[in-house]
Amino acid sequence: MNTVFVGGSRHISRLSAEVKERLNNVMKNGYDVIVGDANGVDKAVQKHLFESAYEKVTVFCSGEHYRNNLGKWPTQHVKPPQNAKGFQFYAAKDREMATRADFGLMIWDGKSAGTILNVLRLARAGKISVLFNVPKKEAINISTAQWDDFLSQCTTDLRADLRARATPDEWEPKTINQQPSFFEAPELPPATTVPEAPISTSEVDLAATINAALAAADPMSFVDALGTLARMRGMTQVAKDAGLARESLYRSLSSGGNPEFATVLKVMAAIGLRLEANVVSTK
Repeated sequence: MNTVFVGGSRHISRLSAEVKERLNNVMKNGYDVIVGDANGVDKAVQKHLFESAYEKVTVFCSGEHYRNNLGKWPTQHVKPPQNAKGFQFYAAKDREMATRADFGLMIWDGKSAGTILNVLRLARAGKISVLFNVPKKEAINISTAQWDDFLSQCTTDLRADLRARATPDEWEPKTINQQPSFFEAPELPPATTVPEAPISTSEVDLAATINAALAAADPMSFVDALGTLARMRGMTQVAKDAGLARESLYRSLSSGGNPEFATVLKVMAAIGLRLEANVVSTK
């Protein structure tokens, strides 16, 4: 029996006619549906299935308590990793659904990373996802072979967000991009001695942007540039070298972040930059 993982963005609360038609086809074929318990697409999908009196549904949730189960269907409780919080807490159920499913139907708002991360998880397992882009009203099939092309068309911010949220096994940078581009530098493999990464022209440009932001006393531009450079080097490796938690570091260096000065110094040291004072002439 085929099992369909249906998921999507939390910012979508109503399903389009096209999405409902695809869900109707799922029900017509008698497939088993697994869906999460979040607000947004999860809740909207549950509502459509409930109103259609469809019974072959299982609701997955992280932890002991679900947030939404409109049809009172069987619930699969997934235990998150110890001390997991926020995104990583709720990601536990998504990883389990990607493992259980035969293919996926993902309903996307065109920008959320969580939905695309589920597509990645399914692709890594050799499973096909139908990704329905709601703003563009288009659906594409994404398999393992098609993932690279899809990722190359994603925005810089989305790619950085995906990389920060994914586990190393999910991301597998060496299979995604053999020739690193500006925003896709592969994680260095664990080793006793870590070779120094070559400095690209883009990194030099970013360092210049950081210096310009410092000279202009522009903290937002400084944090944006530092965050971009950290993501280029690999947020996991930078966090490890700086002795910081990856999730908190990603938040601190995201747009609008406000990292502590100690964090800034640690990150700069980890990526091979140094902060120094120069006397400015007042004449």
